[in-house]
Amino acid sequence: MGQGRQETVATSLADAVSGEIGASLAPVDAELARRYPGDPGTRQPVHTVYVPGDVFAADTVRSWGDRALAALDEHAPDAASFAAVLGLPGELAEPVYARVRAKLEREPVEDLRVDFEDGYGLRPDAEEDEAAARAARLIAEAYAEGTAAPHMGIRMKCLEAAVRDRGIRTLDVFLTGLMDAGGLPDGLVLTLPKVTYAEQVTAMVRLLEAFEEARGLAPGRLGFEIQIETSQAILATDGTATVARMIQAAEGRATGLHYGTFDYSACLGVSAAHQSADHPAADHAKAVMQVAAAGTGVRVCDGSTNVLPVGPTARVHDAWRLHHGLTRRALARAYYQGWDMHPGHLPTRYAAVFAFYREGFAQAAERLSRYAGRTGGDVTDEPATARALSGHLLRGLDCGALDAAEVTAATGLTRTALEAFAAPRRVGPTAPGR
Repeated sequence: MGQGRQETVATSLADAVSGEIGASLAPVDAELARRYPGDPGTRQPVHTVYVPGDVFAADTVRSWGDRALAALDEHAPDAASFAAVLGLPGELAEPVYARVRAKLEREPVEDLRVDFEDGYGLRPDAEEDEAAARAARLIAEAYAEGTAAPHMGIRMKCLEAAVRDRGIRTLDVFLTGLMDAGGLPDGLVLTLPKVTYAEQVTAMVRLLEAFEEARGLAPGRLGFEIQIETSQAILATDGTATVARMIQAAEGRATGLHYGTFDYSACLGVSAAHQSADHPAADHAKAVMQVAAAGTGVRVCDGSTNVLPVGPTARVHDAWRLHHGLTRRALARAYYQGWDMHPGHLPTRYAAVFAFYREGFAQAAERLSRYAGRTGGDVTDEPATARALSGHLLRGLDCGALDAAEVTAATGLTRTALEAFAAPRRVGPTAPGR
């Protein structure tokens, strides 16, 4: 009864009220859009590989892949043995192992940083100058020849007084070398280590502005990662979160926050035997980083393990289990990137990543398909959850855990539609088109 009746719509507020409210909140709207633009929607590498400046060579990426494949051949020559070491479910053993080997052959490294900080140490100026110029030449050649990792760059020395001038010069030599070789590659990444105060981030911004002006680059072309390795970077003397200030001090140039496992642990007095990415002190620091970065477009990267998979098979298997477990743990906590310190870490990095995305694939695809089609189901999802579901599928596609054809078949959605779901939406839950 009354289903066909047309309702009378009445209001009590004057039209001017809405206008006044909108005007009063306009500064907040602008601030929200400026400070919290959301994830950039670009590919995030699953790891960062650090190679000392004097070790980096033209064949480094390929060499890491070959050494990782050799480690598999020696210590886990088939899917069953690899799955047994890592405890992978039987149904994932073959697909994960096959994808790991294919990844190591096709794209063994997703993000490489030529290190001029801790991994390089203090050298004569002429030696570091030459190494920085060489890194620029080799990276430019790799991009030109199609042999580069998707992301490549350097970690300079920090901006503390003792090494400040050296860090600035190395950055200048490197960037100048890239410019003289044809320009900055799209995958360029710069890392600023041991950041303690927001003022150091501001100084890095001014430094990059000066380079852009000197070389006629568009303002804002150069971004950088902030490495969190000290307690002061997490908590300031007034009790506020320093890392949140750092993100704002970067003036939109910050691309990531990288957790430094061992420097940070040592700063807090954690003994060497207990310095690990899963220590409670590490969990606290990364949780603060994660909350500070949420919605800003800055991504959080987990740290590393210093236990290397080398030596007898039993020792390699122990190191693999440790690294695999830490990687799985990080993924569950939404830290989708970490450090890898040795070629032997690559098999377990990719095994953990591929298994993670394949295990969650069917459920994520079904839930997103139901959400997009408004068909309901046993779970009621909201737009924010749809963003998380599509994000899971997109990250799986980017790293090679999932194939485009199987995702489209399971969801009925193209990649463009997935990206539309993953993008932050401030207004309305309207689903993007299929």
